[in-house]
Amino acid sequence: MSAADGKPADRTTPWLTIIGIGEEGVAGLSSRALAAIAGAEAILGARRVLDALSGVDLTGKTVLDWSAGFEPTMVAILARRGSPLVILATGDPMHFGIGSTLARHIPPAEMAIVGVSSAFSLAAARLGWPLQDVACISLHGRPVARLAAHLADGQRILALTSDGQTVHEAAALLTRAGYGASRLTVLEHLGGPKERIVHLNASGADGYRFADFNTLAITCIADADVVIDGAMSGLPDDAFEHDGQMTKREIRAAVLAHLRPGGSRLLWDVGAGCGSIAVEWLRAAPLARAIAIEPVERRLAMIRSNAETFGVPHLTIVEGRAPDGLAGLDKPDAIFIGGGISTEGTFETAWAALQDNGRLVASAVTLESEARLLDLHARFGGNLVRMAVSRAEPVGRFMGWKPLMPVTLWSVTKATDGSGGGQR
Repeated sequence: MSAADGKPADRTTPWLTIIGIGEEGVAGLSSRALAAIAGAEAILGARRVLDALSGVDLTGKTVLDWSAGFEPTMVAILARRGSPLVILATGDPMHFGIGSTLARHIPPAEMAIVGVSSAFSLAAARLGWPLQDVACISLHGRPVARLAAHLADGQRILALTSDGQTVHEAAALLTRAGYGASRLTVLEHLGGPKERIVHLNASGADGYRFADFNTLAITCIADADVVIDGAMSGLPDDAFEHDGQMTKREIRAAVLAHLRPGGSRLLWDVGAGCGSIAVEWLRAAPLARAIAIEPVERRLAMIRSNAETFGVPHLTIVEGRAPDGLAGLDKPDAIFIGGGISTEGTFETAWAALQDNGRLVASAVTLESEARLLDLHARFGGNLVRMAVSRAEPVGRFMGWKPLMPVTLWSVTKATDGSGGGQR
């Protein structure tokens, strides 16, 4: 309904206009943006952005800010559906901006987006960086630990920040991870009269003070013995906090190859141990999701610590034992059963929840669990692989092969009729 006359709102004409605004304020707005503001019944924006409209006539318009919080403000936005509303956003509304969020609630046909150069574009222009070769991430309102997922020697990163303290937190993370020599550039108030650019090394950030409105540019420079170097599968075992209950490096790389992370797919890591499979799944696909299900309390803390260390703090951790611990979880696109495959009901519950065309991989090291995989393979098909890995270790003055326990992997794809098939 229209807020003005109670008639049904027109869903074909945009009633909501989202306008990006930069540091130059009103002077940087296009005629289209100014016309939208003039024709709006209400204006919404953060207080800092609204202050930039001091020279614009807002007589008769309702002016709202985000002080009530996102959820109440979203209710207020939808209550005005059909009446002209302008939302002012900092920078590009569709790149880690409010436009991206609102697009999940409001159909595109009801919105008009008036863009402006993003902080990423402005920073790339100042630095001479080809933007297609740069990892563009947001640490604004997000854990700085996410930065660790992008670390690689020579990698260039542009990051939105929450405030000046974010730079110090990022520098500390880089130094801890073995990237203390990385070159940082802090670009403050880009595009405005207060623009300032500061260059420094990550290990030398102490003592600097930065404006709260800044963009952080990083050129990663790794120490010789750095552990995190790109999003490769098969991180060293010792890089994880664990108690021995983990999928070893060589096996882990094979498991990830069979699971095939990508897109926004959701993984269940059942009997997660220290969470190594879920952690590497998320590192391999930035938009992917994962749930680690683990019954042992001390291991839950390990999973949480490993997720932080490797830049995937958004990993969902569930305390529970399969099959009961799987109840009520979002349906997965992929499942790894690293523990409990011989527990009655675990496979059946997981298989029933798995999306059509989803992949299930299970591992076995005991004769009992291997027998279970052989039975499931006979019933559902798929592929069986037995992996025997030996590592060279000292034997007195010499070197010898020390074998790890052989591991059997079963991988299967769920057909649309619920049956299994070969791994594609």
